[in-house]
Amino acid sequence: MRSAPLARRLPLAYAGATGVVALTMLVALVVGPVHIPVSGAMRDLVDHLPGVDLHSGLAQSDQAILWQFRAPRIVLGALVGGMLAVAGSAYQGAFRNPLADPYLLGVAGGAGLGATLAIVARTTVSHSIFSPVPLAAFAGALGAVVITYLVGGAGRAATTTTLVLAGVAVSSFVTAVQTYIQQRNSDVLREVYTWILGRLIAARWSDVGLVIPYVVVASGVIMAMRRTLDVLAVGDEEATTLGIRVGRARLIIVIAASLGTAAVVAVSGLIAFVGIIVPHGVRLVVGTSYRRIVPLSMLVGAAFLVATDLLARTVASPAEVPIGVITAFFGAPFFVLLLRGSRRARS
Repeated sequence: MRSAPLARRLPLAYAGATGVVALTMLVALVVGPVHIPVSGAMRDLVDHLPGVDLHSGLAQSDQAILWQFRAPRIVLGALVGGMLAVAGSAYQGAFRNPLADPYLLGVAGGAGLGATLAIVARTTVSHSIFSPVPLAAFAGALGAVVITYLVGGAGRAATTTTLVLAGVAVSSFVTAVQTYIQQRNSDVLREVYTWILGRLIAARWSDVGLVIPYVVVASGVIMAMRRTLDVLAVGDEEATTLGIRVGRARLIIVIAASLGTAAVVAVSGLIAFVGIIVPHGVRLVVGTSYRRIVPLSMLVGAAFLVATDLLARTVASPAEVPIGVITAFFGAPFFVLLLRGSRRARS
């Protein structure tokens, strides 16, 4: 009796999520310190299609704001939000833990340490036209995940508990090292914390091009494994009896989620709570199957981060609030409610 209403609701959920993404991106495109008419922005968007010449009528300065500043920021925000939400749903399914997020295995700590080292090194190393911060953050994030798997005993019947505990230990260690480096180089604290709190203000089309391959590959792998996530939800022993090689499947999912998370974090900084609140919000609407949760999480995550970035750059205009502060403002109360709900479910 319950499947019929859900079957009718699912197409509406996909259509609604797609519409919300489009609407949110359009609003973010026209709203800001410099207001751009909606009709002009839409005509200019169509005007950029091959073979179309509508003459939108926008001034060159408005076109520059539209295409050089807002559009890459919005597209990058959608990619980051979608990837973090998909990675969060993958982690929650792989570890059967509703409180899991994309930073569970040390991605955040490793990225923060890598970025801190790069920022400190730039005070003594000659500047390059290519910023070393994203590369160092990416390397640090992946390095932390590799160490977590080595410590947690990957390939030797590692359990979800040992991997989570290893992630906590590695995160604590790299955070301690990062704190020590910051203490010894207090002159770069402001820049480090600006990166840690997340920022899309410096987004460029080159950043979009940098992360797209990682997002496509990582999210594609997770999409392909979403049926496996449903099987893993019943438990390792039951999944094994159904023919799933649990260790191998979990490793593939975690590698894909960690790779995508490391890539987007490298260009956006540490944006918290997206990977927790979005999958759970989707789960409340479409149920517990990851066949539905994963694709819808990507859409809702994209809209959520574009919307929060819009708040970040308008709520205190002309100044900007770090986007991580905005996501924490919504995410922290949600996390508390989720934690209380999980405790009630166990009691």
